[in-house]
Amino acid sequence: MCGRYALTLPQDAMVNLFEATPSNDLPDIPNYNVCPTDAVPVVVPGRRLVPMRWGFLPHWYKSPTDGPLLINARSETIAEKPAFRAACRERRCLIPTSGFYEWTKDADGNRLPWFIRQTGPMVMAGVWQTWGQGADQVNTCAIVTCAAGVRMQAIHHRMPVILTPSEWPLWLGEVAGKAAPLMRSAGEDELDFFRVNPKVNSNRAAGPDLIEPFGDGDAKAG
Repeated sequence: MCGRYALTLPQDAMVNLFEATPSNDLPDIPNYNVCPTDAVPVVVPGRRLVPMRWGFLPHWYKSPTDGPLLINARSETIAEKPAFRAACRERRCLIPTSGFYEWTKDADGNRLPWFIRQTGPMVMAGVWQTWGQGADQVNTCAIVTCAAGVRMQAIHHRMPVILTPSEWPLWLGEVAGKAAPLMRSAGEDELDFFRVNPKVNSNRAAGPDLIEPFGDGDAKAG
């Protein structure tokens, strides 16, 4: 899964990267500890950069807490799951990130955070849904995940679907007659894994030191 990530790419850099038109109410960046229910910038068809709540709300939820918090959508079942199947067909988005966090445990059961990144911006596949009416209306999103590759499995068995630039228009449905890319893990030679400060275990932690190698964490996974 993907339960926390970081985004340090400035708004103007995202606008240039995606050739997108930005909304005027995007969340503050950088954010080194993006948590579920935070507002996050996403790219939707038409290449608009807009804010959304991270935590997908199916249309039948009577309130934001009416069911499970859906921050991830499994690629293997997304096309059949009632919560996601319409969004998979009609409402896909790109979710930019500078890297994401996962956790392992030591022999004493302590949670050890890792940061997973690649050279340059990382772009995750997402789906979105508008929930509510009137003043309660909010756009919400989930990150699509897939089985992790062999090296990543040393940390976690799931990871986000990471899209290459050539796959962005396919995922957004901008290329007529072309299928969306396969929902597979990124080539692991493109990813860098290292331990980071355990203070990121708190969803209130902030600051650039959260994504710096920590202690024996400069030893890589795998």
